[in-house]
This record gives sequence, structure tokens and C-alpha cells, in this order.
Amino acid sequence: MQVTQKVLDEINTTTFSLSSKNSIVGLDGFVDKIVAPVEKRHGLGDNFDPVPTIAEMGAKISAAAGKSANIELYPRFEKLGGNGPIMANAMLSLGMGVRYIGGLGNPNIHPVFEEFARKTNAISISEPGITTAMEFKDGKVMLGNTLSLEEIDYSRIIGACGEGEFIDLLSKADLISIVNWTMIPKMTDFLVELVDKILPNLPPRDTRSFFFDLADPAKRSSSDIKEVLTVISRFQAHAEVTLGLNYNEGLQVCDVLGLKSGDKDEDSLKKMASNIRRELGISTIVLHPVESAACATKDGAWWTTGPFCDNPKITTGAGDHFNAGFCSARLSGFSPLTSLALATCTSGHYVRTAQSPSTSQVIELLKQNS
Repeated sequence: MQVTQKVLDEINTTTFSLSSKNSIVGLDGFVDKIVAPVEKRHGLGDNFDPVPTIAEMGAKISAAAGKSANIELYPRFEKLGGNGPIMANAMLSLGMGVRYIGGLGNPNIHPVFEEFARKTNAISISEPGITTAMEFKDGKVMLGNTLSLEEIDYSRIIGACGEGEFIDLLSKADLISIVNWTMIPKMTDFLVELVDKILPNLPPRDTRSFFFDLADPAKRSSSDIKEVLTVISRFQAHAEVTLGLNYNEGLQVCDVLGLKSGDKDEDSLKKMASNIRRELGISTIVLHPVESAACATKDGAWWTTGPFCDNPKITTGAGDHFNAGFCSARLSGFSPLTSLALATCTSGHYVRTAQSPSTSQVIELLKQNS
């Protein structure tokens, strides 16, 4: 990881503190079942060699064409999942106040979300989805059951908390994060209702900002993606807007917008981020491949490498931790470059330990890798 002296100086002069900040996060909720595909067994329990890479898993499946296959999925653990809950949990660990609205169980909170729901005073509006996450050295394959998330829409949210309380919640939030558009079929309609009916009624708040994450929109049509990007752009009239994209999502957005995409090198990522930001007319675009990250604002573009981990304990949720780190750093007053560095270390700590970090742990990892 390359950390400039400018970043280190800023870390030493600006406090990474979120005790006075409040956020609202939504709208999804998944029970994540983390599994390892078994290559060769040597005994009971976890005494086996896992399938090491996605390519090798794909080869095993392809070899079964016209025949059949029986692939064991060994359960590593079960945890709360979904882009929203994981991002919210990370922000809680960083010290921010969080209220959550999403699919955590209905009428009763699913056991995996009980502690999270208490900490966030959550408003649950549907049953959660189920994700079976197969993890490999070179990435992950997530198999999702999202039928219950079709219930999430504007009327369900207003019915759960009332329009007055919903306006009050939003009015007190410094950060409003709305994520996992791909898996929530009615989210575009919800965003239209939000920007048309609710945001004009919010009192002014200088620190208010919005964060959006599409979450791998490959299965959605180009017209759907273009429509939601247009709606997201409308939020800029009410507060600063940040759109977070991993590299593949960045390629998809470039394609939909008719923009030239690039490779994962510094110049290409900075140019992609700048072009997307300019086309959408929003405050910030963040692009984060596994090895590095870039962002663009009206003032320029920045890039940094991250503390890459060869043998992560977990990868599911790494991007959500990156998003939490970036948003939290920006709310604390850090520059775009330092916010990128802190975001990569938020994610870096998580993949190394399978635990969400505190702000001091994020800074410690950054200094260790400088």
C-alpha cells in the first residue's frame, strides 16, 4: 500500500470521530450463509481441501454438462448479510449513530438480525432474502433468493413508520445511504417517491449527504440502470450525492451511459470516475477494484492502492466496509484521497479478521502499511 506523507499528515491533524454523526441506511436484508465448495475430503468436519478458485469451480460445473455432479458446500458460518446491514454494522463499529430500515424479518426479526436491530432501533418491512456465498481465493459467487424483497416499496415503508416519523428520521440524518438497488425490484419507484414527496419537505441541513450503491446490476436491463442513474442525479438538488461502484459496476455504468471504460490502472480509474461524475452531475464517484480505489469530485480525481490480503478470512461484505469507511471519513472532514486510504483500510481490516473495525484499528492498519 502506498501512503503519501500528505495522507499521514492529515491523519495526524484530523480526528477520525463520528460520535456526533447520524445516518439512515437501507433497504435490504439478507441472511448470509458462507460456504466452501469441497474439492477433496480427508476426514470429518473441516478436514478437506476447498475448491481454490472460481475458474476451477466453473470447470467442475462445466465438466458435469450432459451428466451430473454432486458438489458439497461446507457451511463455514451464518451471519447477517445484505449491503445495507453490513454497511450499517461497519458504521456502528466506526462509532456513527445508525438507524436501519429494511428487510430484517416480518412480523418478527430474524434471529441473525436481533442484536443489529436493537443497536439500530431498526424498522423492518419484510422478510430477509437468503444468500449462499461460495468464497474462493480469487473472489466469491453469491446465489441469492430475493423473493421477499419484492415487498419493499414506498407504501410499505410509510406504513411501517408513518410519513411524519420518516421525514423526522431523514431530517436528522447527516448521511442517508440507500444500497442494493439491483436486488430490490421496486427501489427506483421508491426513489422517485422520495425525491418528489419527502425531500422537498426536509428542513435545511448543511451536513446532509446521500450515498448510493447499485450492487452488481448486471442482471438488470440497460434501460433500468439508466433510469435509476437519472433518478439518483435528481438527489443532487437536495444534498451532495456519492455513487459507489466496484470495477465491474463501473464498466456497466460506462456502457449504459455510452462512456469509454478503461483498465484498473491509476489513470484509467481516475478518468472513468471523472467521466461518470460529469455525466451524472453529482458530487462524487468512487471506483474500487480489489487492489486499489479512485474517486472523482468537481475538484479533481484521486487514487490509492490498498492493503491487499492474499488469504482473506472473508470477502463477502468487503465492498460494504469500503463504502462505510469512505462515507465515515468524508463525514469526519477528511480529503478525498485520505478518505480513500481509510476506506481501503476499513475493508482491509475486515477481510483479515472477519470483524468490523473501530476508527483506531483502521488508522493502525494504515500506518502499518505506510
